[in-house]
Amino acid sequence: MGSYKWPSKDSAEVVDYSIDWERFLGDTTISSVTWYIDDADDVKTQVANTDVVNGLQKVSQTNTTTVATIRLGLGTNNIRYKVSCLITTSQSLQFERSVHITIKEK
Repeated sequence: MGSYKWPSKDSAEVVDYSIDWERFLGDTTISSVTWYIDDADDVKTQVANTDVVNGLQKVSQTNTTTVATIRLGLGTNNIRYKVSCLITTSQSLQFERSVHITIKEK
């Protein structure tokens, strides 16, 4: 899958960002969600709540049967982060999508 882009955020903001998986799911639903943030060396790093990778913090996560949401805080100004979401469905299918987010002072 290709990469997508979320709106930029200020390093002082704590913001929810979501990925809607409905069109990929068909007759199945999300059963689990795993989030990753690429570190300074572009290594995809799995993140738990409150983890900070290269300055960007995963505060928390939630999901419905079709939408995965990550709450992000902190971040370093003018850095473009790559955040990836891996879902596993109720039929054991897996889908992954990567999204870019840039930290900009507002």
